[in-house]
Amino acid sequence: MSKQRDNDADRELEQRTGKYEWVESTDLTVEAPIPNQNETLQMKKLEGKTALITGGGTGIGRGIALAFAREGAKIAICARRWGPIEATVAELKTLGADAIGITMDQGVEEDCIRSVRETLESLGGLDILVNNASVVGQVSPVASLELNEWEQAMRVNLTGLMLMSREAVKVMIHQKSGNVVNISSNVGRRGLANRAPYVCSKWAMHGFAQTLALETAKDGIRVNTICPGPVITDRLLGAMKKMADARGISPEEVKMGWEAESPMDRFATIEECAAVALFLASDDSSSMTGQALNVSTGVLMS
Repeated sequence: MSKQRDNDADRELEQRTGKYEWVESTDLTVEAPIPNQNETLQMKKLEGKTALITGGGTGIGRGIALAFAREGAKIAICARRWGPIEATVAELKTLGADAIGITMDQGVEEDCIRSVRETLESLGGLDILVNNASVVGQVSPVASLELNEWEQAMRVNLTGLMLMSREAVKVMIHQKSGNVVNISSNVGRRGLANRAPYVCSKWAMHGFAQTLALETAKDGIRVNTICPGPVITDRLLGAMKKMADARGISPEEVKMGWEAESPMDRFATIEECAAVALFLASDDSSSMTGQALNVSTGVLMS
């Protein structure tokens, strides 16, 4: 009777827990469930999502586009120059991403409206906006600033940010979900001599982001900001050259001075910035909105 009870118990266990196989051990014989292959496959973090990335042809924007594509997103990248756009779109497609490129000037309202419209028409939706495009602006003391240089920096870096966000958020409010990731700067949280137009436009980005976050939270939209420290890109190299000329020193001296500000004795990388952008654009950061994260190798700590 005892053996019969054991057999009955085995059959009951199999009915409750599914098919089992025997796994031989050097010490004892144990039962282990056969794994379900479908359960072991992890969905990519941005599977089924569409992202629009401004300034996506080069630098940090390109790095973010590649990171998003690896996680399953469809990508639209916008920039002023077609050459870098075309090259990056080709890279995205080699990763298996559905990707398009759009030439546009973020400082022109009609271009901002068109970029969102073309994304919707070509890729079928818009779930993530990355506001990455900006201009360096005039590098000089405030006493030497030219009004047109100041206004251009504000038009592209701040007004363009607003226009892109406005058009994207219209779509996101309708669908009751969405994500806006802004790329600011470490100098969006501190001053920097000879860089007033750029610094002021980046400071203002934080106020705009927090305001937009408050306005759209109940619509399922999150708005967050990244503050990179110096990252070696073509644009940064140009900015260092301008800073060096303004101060009468070499670009290498500017670079060494900036590195010395970092407790980690180095610059952040494009890949590190892209990883944080992916975190903010994915459900990994689902409770975060209105936040600004420093990616500055310790230059900023609050």
